[in-house]
Amino acid sequence: MVAKIGALRKSKGVEAIQAGISPARDRVARRPLDQLDRLIHERMRLSIVSALAVNELLTFKELKELLRMSDGNLSVHARKLEEAGYVACTKEFFNRVPRTEYRLTATGRRALERYLNHMEALIQATRES
Repeated sequence: MVAKIGALRKSKGVEAIQAGISPARDRVARRPLDQLDRLIHERMRLSIVSALAVNELLTFKELKELLRMSDGNLSVHARKLEEAGYVACTKEFFNRVPRTEYRLTATGRRALERYLNHMEALIQATRES
């Protein structure tokens, strides 16, 4: 496989097809797995970002119940996403009870889109092989 990828990088067009590697697979070869956004790739953080992508905002309690996460686990993962600028966190009091709300930022939405595009390219390349 490594030899094929190396040969592909040196060859063009017909030579790549004759080598048994599709153009889609070539794109994936140029974007290896180590270029995946590791922050989003982690299962629980991907779950958080995905949930926020389809909901304008979710409270800590809603995310916790939806994703079946512990308080500590959700807190740690949400903080990492917040530090990266992918998620915005707002804390306030509602009837004297603390309320934490999360929203996906524009940066987070773009990062998720890039991640999904990369995963789709990997899936397509795998299916073509």
